[in-house]
Amino acid sequence: MTHVWICCGFELGRRWMRMGVLAVLLAGLSCVATASAERVTVTINGIEDDVLESARANLELKQYEEREVSAAQTRRLFDRGKEQIARSLEPFGYYNPRIESRLERPEPGKFHAIFEVDEGEPVIVQQARIEVTPEAAELEPVKLALEKFEPKHGARLDHGAYERSKQLIAAALANDGYLAAQLVRHKVSVVRSANTADIDLAWDAGPRHRLGELRFSESQFPDSFLQRYKPWEQGEYYSADKLLQLQQALVDADYFASVAVAPDLEHAADGVVPVDVMLIRAKRTVYTANLYFSTDSGPGVKLGAQRRWLNDRGHKLGGSIEYSSRLQEISTTYQIPKPGLRPRNYTIGAGYRDEETDTSRSRMARIAANEVVQRWKGFTRTLGLQYLNGDFEIADQRGSTSLLYAEGLLTRKQADDNYFPTSGYSLLYGLRFAFESLLSDTSFTQLRAEGKWLRKVGDDGRVIARAALGAMAVDNFEALPPELRFFAGGDRSVRGFDYQQIGETNATGGVIGGEYLVVGSAEYEHFFLDNWGAAVFVDAGDAFKSRFDANVGTGIGLRWKSPIGLVRVDIAKPVVTELDDAWRVHLVIGPDL
Repeated sequence: MTHVWICCGFELGRRWMRMGVLAVLLAGLSCVATASAERVTVTINGIEDDVLESARANLELKQYEEREVSAAQTRRLFDRGKEQIARSLEPFGYYNPRIESRLERPEPGKFHAIFEVDEGEPVIVQQARIEVTPEAAELEPVKLALEKFEPKHGARLDHGAYERSKQLIAAALANDGYLAAQLVRHKVSVVRSANTADIDLAWDAGPRHRLGELRFSESQFPDSFLQRYKPWEQGEYYSADKLLQLQQALVDADYFASVAVAPDLEHAADGVVPVDVMLIRAKRTVYTANLYFSTDSGPGVKLGAQRRWLNDRGHKLGGSIEYSSRLQEISTTYQIPKPGLRPRNYTIGAGYRDEETDTSRSRMARIAANEVVQRWKGFTRTLGLQYLNGDFEIADQRGSTSLLYAEGLLTRKQADDNYFPTSGYSLLYGLRFAFESLLSDTSFTQLRAEGKWLRKVGDDGRVIARAALGAMAVDNFEALPPELRFFAGGDRSVRGFDYQQIGETNATGGVIGGEYLVVGSAEYEHFFLDNWGAAVFVDAGDAFKSRFDANVGTGIGLRWKSPIGLVRVDIAKPVVTELDDAWRVHLVIGPDL
């Protein structure tokens, strides 16, 4: 028994001894760790902007500002700092900087590393020799890339600009068919003692490739129809712009949910590159429903349906019904696409429109035939014939009309965001004319121009400017329905006035519209929250026959970026007018452009 107790006591003693030693070791390590844990901050003076960012990114010590580091490690990293900062300045052309550094200890457990940097004199490019195979260098895109090459003679050596310029030249060569172009000489020689550099680059463009077979994936259309979208002649030189043009034309056709155009460089042979097009069909029938409200037309709904393709020739059929308290309209259109080197669409449409305003009532049937070219010198061009027939009432004058007139429109829109643009513009130019001898009750010629311009101001503001001009020569003004006369006033015209309130008046004071139109507007919006903003504006204009009388309205507004579009609520009052000068509320929901 005694022997057993002695053994057990001995074992227990050994265990307690080991645990004590372990505790002492852990406590010692904890003290050592606590004693060695340091914090470091870094300050770099004398440089700024991109140069400063480069120095911070290359300075290894900077990476330890958010971590614990030992004193020995801090000093070791600090000693490397001057060399690391010096290397970070070289891409900007500073090869001989003067750098002073010091490591301060403001309090126990903290280091503060300070680097005073003087960039010194920059390296200047003494000679820039850029050579490209002569026939390739004569191409306009390549010539432009060569002219824009930086840095030029006498400029500071900037490695970033140098690399970007190289890429631009290489891209210009590839985009115009020199797919095998090689950079055979690329050298930048820097003489540190003289702060000078020479640039020597040379490309061997190689053979210029041509566009080959155009191959489409399986789709709802025969290959013969799709081949008509090819925007190049057989045997043309390869062009990346032509491939983008093909892709955009197929996207604009609205037959496909996805379009991918890619050159098959792997199977290029004898300088000819096949082109593959992957197509995924879109939903064949599209239904739309829109609710809207404005103080001009009141609440309304618009329902539409479109058959994206009716047959293997890509014909389309669409129709819509619109109803509001002041407007009822039904219309249908049939569209025939004509793809090719000069693509266009032919549209035949018919409809009936019943519209009532405070000044007029119009019930018109319409038949139209148009040719639409999407990309005509930067515009969408529409040429066509319109036939109107119906009854109307303007002020206390009643009439009926039959008019066949030709119409030409040029429209253009550019915006950085379709939902809420901060930069962009829209333009419209129109011409209409009719001859009494050709199914018309009167002869007339009408010109109009409209424009809208937006620009961002500061971080949260926008400036918006609008203008509209119109003029006509007409034999019998009373034969024109309201939609062919000029009026001003309303949500999208001169705020502070009712819809179509501004225009020439008859003997009883009723507004009958004008032969000329001048409207202008200036507006400033500021968004004080992400989705809420306010606006101030001034609008002015007149619709007249012989004498221009300015009608000016000004006011303030509230803006809300709602899920269904931008909501604009404006309160405006006429400040210069001979008409009623009461306050008015204007409400519009929809895009700016």
